[in-house]
Amino acid sequence: MQKGNKILIVEDEFIVANDLRMILKKNGYEVVGIASSVSQAKTIIATTKPNWVLLDILLKGSETGIDLAIELNKLELPFLFISANTNQGILEAVKETRPYGFLTKPFREKDLFIMLDIANERLNSENKAEEPKIKSIENRSLKNQLIGTSPALNEVLSQVELVAPTDTSVLLLGESGTGKEKIAQALHQLSLRNQQPLVVVNCAAIPLSLMESELFGHEKGAFTGAQNRRIGKFELADGGTIFLDEIGELPLEAQTKLLRVLQEQEIDRVGGELPVKINVRIIAATNRNLEQEVALGNFRLDLYYRLNIFPIAIPPLRERTGDIEVLANYFLAFYATKLKKNVTAFSAHVLANMQAYPWPGNIREMQHLIERTVLLAKDPIINDMVFIEHLESKISDFSSQKLASLEEIEREHILRVLESCKGKISGPGGATEILQISSSSLYSKMKKFGIKSDFY
Repeated sequence: MQKGNKILIVEDEFIVANDLRMILKKNGYEVVGIASSVSQAKTIIATTKPNWVLLDILLKGSETGIDLAIELNKLELPFLFISANTNQGILEAVKETRPYGFLTKPFREKDLFIMLDIANERLNSENKAEEPKIKSIENRSLKNQLIGTSPALNEVLSQVELVAPTDTSVLLLGESGTGKEKIAQALHQLSLRNQQPLVVVNCAAIPLSLMESELFGHEKGAFTGAQNRRIGKFELADGGTIFLDEIGELPLEAQTKLLRVLQEQEIDRVGGELPVKINVRIIAATNRNLEQEVALGNFRLDLYYRLNIFPIAIPPLRERTGDIEVLANYFLAFYATKLKKNVTAFSAHVLANMQAYPWPGNIREMQHLIERTVLLAKDPIINDMVFIEHLESKISDFSSQKLASLEEIEREHILRVLESCKGKISGPGGATEILQISSSSLYSKMKKFGIKSDFY
């Protein structure tokens, strides 16, 4: 946020408000007033015309900061919340008002100015919406990767075009299998960093004991077995983009270190003596409700707002029914060529079934299902397709007729647990917690039984 901007503080605790005023004035910001209630804030806004409002939630009088936030949206006046309230109900209500940031009391001066900078970055990104697009998805042939013409997908593509040329952090939200990695690739290819690397990190697949070394690297001799220096993922992405997939699976300790990296743009190798400066653009993705994770204490609020500068919600396939046929035909042609099968089309009956099917695994489920169908096809036209719900029914019937071996039972149980955890391996609610085994044991069993973690 540019110094000199006029800021209104809405806070009913005078000591807190006055401390905030002194901090802001000392650092070059103009504070136009302090209000302890919504009515007082409205009066000051009408007479001073501030550029920003710093807003507490609980205020004097019958109206809350959330009530004032609704009015500020009507006035198109940007605001940020500063509050000690972080329960889920409050966070959901705050989210509906679309603030430019949320800082939890108590906070450090440094945290305040980082939040102000983030807020200004978000506002600038939105203001660029009316500017001509620097690059075009059509011009870069990315339409071949992001297949479909539905309004839901077109909305995502327009957001990608808007934010891609900037260095703004992007948070991709959506269910498993919706194509978040494809969107991340599009963001990188349309950016000014496209000649530099895009490094993909699956946060759910890194064992906790190796997390710091994988992300930030280590020096030779940093720990037992560290025979050589290792360059971490962030350093590999220097000058380019790092895609942190399944960011919601990061343990709290790693979240703290990641927040420092984002704030300082430097990393510390394990066993290193000096920090290493880096220049990376952050794209993160999750299928979790991060507001809920914050309320449960599983995800840092300050990291959430640092990542959530420009969120893009990827719609599930069931909300893109207009794209189902074109996606299905794309995968059909792709796997017919790859598998060297003379398969050319779906019957009308199969297409109708695909339109009616809810696709719980989204595009990834469709891709795997069509690959299997093409592999088994005996005719050029596909007249039948066995969906997962029907396949599970057949497996159940088969199991009632034939006794399974211990290994078959163990494999099936691990699969069901992984599905129920949406592929999460470790941490609260993860597969290791349910199975009561270590991460290394689970990975060993998955390898033994041929279970690929990227299936989920």
